[in-house]
Amino acid sequence: MATSLYRVGRWAFVHRKQVLALWVLLLIVMISLSTAFSRPPSTQFSIPGTQSQQAIDLLNQKFPGAGGASAQIVFAVPAGKTLTEPAIQSAVEASVALAKKAPQVKFVTDPYGKGTISSNMRIAYATVIYPVPVSGITSAAKQALQRSATPAQEAGVEVAFGGGVVTPAAASNSSETGGLVIAYIVLAITLGSMLAAGLPLLTALIGVGIGIMALNTVGAVVSLSSAAPVVATMLGLAVGIDYALFILQRYRQLLATGLEPREAAARSAATAGSAVVFAGLTVVVALCGLAVVDIPFLTVMGLAAAGTVIVAVLIALTLVPALIGIVGTRIRPTGVSKRRARPGGDRETAGLRWAKAITRRPLVIIGIGVIIVVLLALPVLGLKLGLPDARSLPAGSTGRVAFDLLAKGFGPGVNGPLTVVVNAPSSDNPQQVAETAVKGLAQLPDVASVSPPIQNSTKDVTIVIVTPKSDPSSDHTAQLVSLVRNDAVQVQNKTGVEVLVTGPTAVNIDVSNKLQGGLPIYLVVVVGLGLLLLTLVFRSLLVPLKSVVGFLLSIAASMGLVVSIFQDGHFGSLFGVTDAGPVVSFLPILLIGILFGLSTDYEVFLVSRMLEEFAHTGEAKPSVIEGYGESARVVVAAGLIMVGVFASFVFSDDVVTKEIGFALAAGVIVDAFLVRLTLVPAAMALMGRTAWWLPRWLNRALPNVDVEGLKLLENLAKAEPDQTFPETKAGASH
Repeated sequence: MATSLYRVGRWAFVHRKQVLALWVLLLIVMISLSTAFSRPPSTQFSIPGTQSQQAIDLLNQKFPGAGGASAQIVFAVPAGKTLTEPAIQSAVEASVALAKKAPQVKFVTDPYGKGTISSNMRIAYATVIYPVPVSGITSAAKQALQRSATPAQEAGVEVAFGGGVVTPAAASNSSETGGLVIAYIVLAITLGSMLAAGLPLLTALIGVGIGIMALNTVGAVVSLSSAAPVVATMLGLAVGIDYALFILQRYRQLLATGLEPREAAARSAATAGSAVVFAGLTVVVALCGLAVVDIPFLTVMGLAAAGTVIVAVLIALTLVPALIGIVGTRIRPTGVSKRRARPGGDRETAGLRWAKAITRRPLVIIGIGVIIVVLLALPVLGLKLGLPDARSLPAGSTGRVAFDLLAKGFGPGVNGPLTVVVNAPSSDNPQQVAETAVKGLAQLPDVASVSPPIQNSTKDVTIVIVTPKSDPSSDHTAQLVSLVRNDAVQVQNKTGVEVLVTGPTAVNIDVSNKLQGGLPIYLVVVVGLGLLLLTLVFRSLLVPLKSVVGFLLSIAASMGLVVSIFQDGHFGSLFGVTDAGPVVSFLPILLIGILFGLSTDYEVFLVSRMLEEFAHTGEAKPSVIEGYGESARVVVAAGLIMVGVFASFVFSDDVVTKEIGFALAAGVIVDAFLVRLTLVPAAMALMGRTAWWLPRWLNRALPNVDVEGLKLLENLAKAEPDQTFPETKAGASH
């Protein structure tokens, strides 16, 4: 592999202008396609194989409109007034009349006719029914619904919209900006050059731009969740900067040894580039592995993020050497930076001192590290999963105001109603069958109200709305769903009539259950493939096993921190968490996929340098110290960059984005600085030469990918100057 990447890096250096032009042209093409074909992402979660999704599909087929979007127009008057005052009632009814005339609206309930007015006559709501999901409602229809509030507002009535149809305008500021600023500062300090610091940012932005524009284009034919572009952006930026940094830093180190720029660029692509390929491949495998869970929105999210990582790897291997060819020796390290960049330089770096201290008493270091991780991970024992609702919206937003007003006026259960669907296509008297099937619902624990049965035009499908007393995320509401479904099984066994339960709370429960069921399978698949890749890279059994153990420590600690802050509410105000609640249900499995890939990144970049030293010297402990000293500085910088990029998303108003950003930032802090930069060298020193043990039969069976570049160096030593690869001889170098 190193030899092939040497050719690629050398070719890109020589043909630098053409390479740069090709990537810029690709970016322009992707922007054009995205502009022409992109569509807004979906906020819907489709979970095939679950009862809630089965009910939704049935309603879409046999009860047109019942499976579509619904919104609530919530009206509230201040203390001292009531909604039944003639002037106020007239204004509210005028708003309801305007809502009925809005485009795409199928039906609007009258709060005065339906009796959806609170007992103190100060809060009321009208339900707006659409025949299509939220993603199918046009901007004109949404704006018309929002304008319907005008008559009521002019009469002094507070109006808010629930259901996600009317949403606040997106903020113009970008959370990525802060992360990029942090990344530039870290790069400038690490590289000691403002020009060199800008190169990884430039290549990462081009890569993310291509990836996101391509994702938007694909979104024209594939339903994308709103979280997919966010995850792709944050991961694409983080790995794009880091991969470019690793190759750029190796180039500067080789320049400092006296190599001319073209040769230094080619060797950087060969050695650091090999690590980039395997690190990126591990991330891609982990993300594509999300498909085994069989949840479409999660699969698409993983594939989208994997696509941006692939682009980041390709850019690191081609565009980075091309830009190196353009700037030439202007980014050569000087002064202190040069001494630090030169392998075996005359100054002992902080990395070398830290490596010597760690390897002096490895058992003590490992014991302290494990204790810290266990303490951080303890809160994960109380983990609760759920999907975000309007309570997670920013304070003051229309959806959040509507949610709070409804809970205040009608109880918390009104925000999480259950939809009981009775399917009786072969019954002679489907209405009687339906009434029998839902009989007794009002007597179940935690039921606030049960609506009259509503039937479709053919009378074979009936729906009943059950409003719980408890909050949608409450254990009592989850128990109610279980009770209704248990009763439904008994009804079906006795009568053959199908009874299904759906609604936001039921969907939430089904998503969480399916994710929990798929987690062990996913973990086995990802970890298994990761072990195979690492065994191939390091030609060792103990190093991959150590890497996996370190990853498990990192995932436990990061999830413990997420539970402590977002679920339990500790220090939540520091991170903009206004209401503690269940952790986003797909976060653990998504975090496992991404963090496993990133933790393997650091393992590859750190330990591959130790392997290079060991391959040259054959001495175990000195190789750990020297390899650590050569790579620690750049791994620290890479970790800080990733933390900066991920942490910038914590300031997003969207709770899903906030939790993902925090979880990844916390995971990288633990994994990069505690596990990889502290526990790994201690464990490597403790294992000594046995760290590189591999059975002879397996050693013969595995292909030699030459990640340390030994074969490449042998070929270079045998070849005449400038004749190593004749096909790349043409072209000038700086």
